[in-house]
Amino acid sequence: MNPFEKRIKKIPQDVWSLISTIDELKGRFVGGASLNPQILGRLKKSVLVTSTGASTRIEGAKLSDEDVEKLMRGLSMQKFKDRDKQEVQGYYELLENVFSAYEKIPFSESSIQHLHRELLKYVDKDTLHRGSYKKVESQVEMLDDTGASVAVVFATTPAWLTGKEMQELMEWTQNAIAEKKIHTLVIIANFIVEFLKIHPFQDGNGRMSRILTNLLMLQHGYEYVPYVSHEKLIEDNKAEYYIVLRKSQKTFGTNTEDISPWLEFFLNVSLAQAKEAIALISKESIEKLLSPKQLLVWQYLLTTEEATPGEISKATTVARPTVSQAIGTLLRLKKVERIGQGRTTRYRRI
Repeated sequence: MNPFEKRIKKIPQDVWSLISTIDELKGRFVGGASLNPQILGRLKKSVLVTSTGASTRIEGAKLSDEDVEKLMRGLSMQKFKDRDKQEVQGYYELLENVFSAYEKIPFSESSIQHLHRELLKYVDKDTLHRGSYKKVESQVEMLDDTGASVAVVFATTPAWLTGKEMQELMEWTQNAIAEKKIHTLVIIANFIVEFLKIHPFQDGNGRMSRILTNLLMLQHGYEYVPYVSHEKLIEDNKAEYYIVLRKSQKTFGTNTEDISPWLEFFLNVSLAQAKEAIALISKESIEKLLSPKQLLVWQYLLTTEEATPGEISKATTVARPTVSQAIGTLLRLKKVERIGQGRTTRYRRI
């Protein structure tokens, strides 16, 4: 039996209920996410900042989310090391490309190597090994909040075996996706834990694993990914992240291969991400989805039984076209309902 399939055989039954819940929320988000592109754009831009800050801090960078935002607006950041700024810019731009063009990015070794080049394209110290598998041995270290190493988590695949193991991992993953016998989330989780065990590049493996998680999730229909930061959820649980990786990876190559500890962590992060995404389109978070003028329309509808677009416009001093846009969004979110037809059409909150 293939070692990848052997470790998947040991998945506990309760994991499947996690997967079922994630997929149910995925369906609800897709069903309710026909939002104004400007709204989605604002959410996506916020997540780009949050994800970039979190993913680079996990690897020892020092920039806060506010620092990341300033840097990406071109403001001077003299107090930080050039390397931190270079890593932030590379991650932000690459994640932005993944969010906007994931359908056009093939899942292949050459694509992963290209993405790695893009990730490190601004980092001066990585010029010689961008996009190339490692040529010297490496190990994974746990970093504290200052970026200092506090422990060696595990030794990685030897450099001379890296190409072979990456080829085997890619072939199994591509075949498993094509065959559709194993749930996509299990395939993605297995790919990530094995990718991090191989640690194919000299630097940037952790950041690459999170870029690839976003890419694979989006390619397989998890459309909420750009609107809630996967990276931030990992940063908030960094100690557990390292522990479950090690628990799973130390079984690799034995007769008891098992990715259950990592899989449960990965799925719980995905579940939290999906729940937050659903909350974004809930009544309680409606203000996050509407522009300030559209929000005035919603707030007015909360204070009255029902109203025509003209009455809403007059009461809020919001232009009729903006009122219509707000009502369209609120209808899609099932926050209001239409009463009547034609010129007498009125709207009320549900």
